[in-house]
Amino acid sequence: MNRSQITEALKALNIRPDEIADERLAEVIRILFQLIEDLSEENEKLKAENQKLRDAINLLKGEQTRPDIKPSRKKPNEDISSEEERKNKNILKKKKSKAKKHKIKIDRVEVCKVDQNILPDDAEFKGYQDVVVQEIIIKTDNVKYMKEIYYSPSQNKTYMGKLPPEVKGDFGPGVKSMVCTLKHVANVSEPKIHEFLDNFRIFISPASISRIITKNNELFHQEKADIFLAGLLSTDYQQIDDTSSRVRGQNYYTQIVCNPYYTAYFTAPHKDRLTVLDILRGDPDGKARSYLFNEEAFELLERFGLSKKLISQLREWVSGKILNEVQMQQLLEAIFPDPGKGKIRRTRILEAAAIAAYHQQTDFPIVEVLLSDDAPQYKLLIYWQALCWGHDGRNYKKLRPVVPVHREKLDEFRGKYWDYYRKLSEFWENSSQEEAEALSAEFDQLFSTKTGYPALDERIAKSNAKKLELLMVLKHPELPLHNNDAELGARAQVRKRDVSLHTMTEDGTKANDTFLTIGQTAKKLGVSAYEYIYDRISKRFRLYSLAELIRAKRIPEKVYDTG
Repeated sequence: MNRSQITEALKALNIRPDEIADERLAEVIRILFQLIEDLSEENEKLKAENQKLRDAINLLKGEQTRPDIKPSRKKPNEDISSEEERKNKNILKKKKSKAKKHKIKIDRVEVCKVDQNILPDDAEFKGYQDVVVQEIIIKTDNVKYMKEIYYSPSQNKTYMGKLPPEVKGDFGPGVKSMVCTLKHVANVSEPKIHEFLDNFRIFISPASISRIITKNNELFHQEKADIFLAGLLSTDYQQIDDTSSRVRGQNYYTQIVCNPYYTAYFTAPHKDRLTVLDILRGDPDGKARSYLFNEEAFELLERFGLSKKLISQLREWVSGKILNEVQMQQLLEAIFPDPGKGKIRRTRILEAAAIAAYHQQTDFPIVEVLLSDDAPQYKLLIYWQALCWGHDGRNYKKLRPVVPVHREKLDEFRGKYWDYYRKLSEFWENSSQEEAEALSAEFDQLFSTKTGYPALDERIAKSNAKKLELLMVLKHPELPLHNNDAELGARAQVRKRDVSLHTMTEDGTKANDTFLTIGQTAKKLGVSAYEYIYDRISKRFRLYSLAELIRAKRIPEKVYDTG
């Protein structure tokens, strides 16, 4: 019998252990139900494993493997998104049509006249009916600059007229801005950019397009650094997520750090704790990393599970000292003479001392609260970590019981789960110390529930263990409950990866991060990315920098102590 047949058979029997008077018999039924769940789950795993083995055998035979056809999202339990469940079902918001006409710049006005020959003698003029039509004109503006030349025999010197400051090379700021916008904002591949420009008789080589995209972007790299610094100072919390990237055919990772005012991208070969820490302290290359061995560092070493003997040795050698990278490597070589041993312990020592140094630095903003998923590389970096309810909720949707009574238990709990979530989402509007305490108590009650479905009870206990992180919003009501902002930022990188599989050079990777940062931040601030890029490339600097616009904003802080 397959899963659906088992489910239908059990549904027909309609056995509910909680309604059986004989407790011993009820317990036997519970055990049998759990055995059904375990065997069903194991069967699904074995089927998947068998298919992989068949595919491997077919490949060895030179035959085709089973086609990788993605399941339909309409099937039950396939989609683990929680967007619909998070919505407040009690509030029906009417969709309002967004009026756009007041935003449209009118470039010219034309009067559509009535033919006077068809008008009767008594016709009176009653005004106009406005119809706004949006149009765009794409045309070349090729300029032939004739630079005057003068020669002075007495001084034996030639004088020549200078090109406008925005003109450098064979292409003007309009072409360069269009190339950058098509590549980094519209996500158009370089061959298609070349095809687009060729249609308008802009004769440019693919190599020139690549150079415009990747070279001479120091100004924009500095703008990205300014955006990140201003963004860190604009709120007391930051959000973070990562997604995979490809550089020269190798697996890399892009970290996305953001808040409501900006989104910044950092691509690196690793996504470990030290890499994330380097990004948060404004040194994504890790060139200026320092290590501090204070009490916080030694406490972290204990939490990492290092032996008391090793911690005592470190206390004796480097207590209270700040080491640079060279000194740190010398210390590790002295402690672990054999380079093939102690790899994990080496890493933990590096992490503990680097985190302690980060918390003591004064020349760059320290993140107070970090909202993320439950990935291990984000833990212990900052004093307060908030977890995304969306990620936690997906774990419940991944449960796929075959026993009907277990499905009912799961559906019932998930309903209560998202009801509680909606209460938390309204906390900012009606926040008070008393309500924070009430919500904290309600969390304890909800996540101490015992349903009799072991997999669900285990999942509830795991959520309960994350109470401090899930309820960080009670201490910092400005915090969002989900990490959608960072996930949307990651999606922009994924869409770019779909079009351009990978970057080939360090300059290309850096340019990709920089222009994604500028494009996504401009979008949040309501700024035209093309106009902004053109303003910088043309050296006009008429627009406020994005960093200045971020600094003009600030979320008010409101903190409650919930114990």
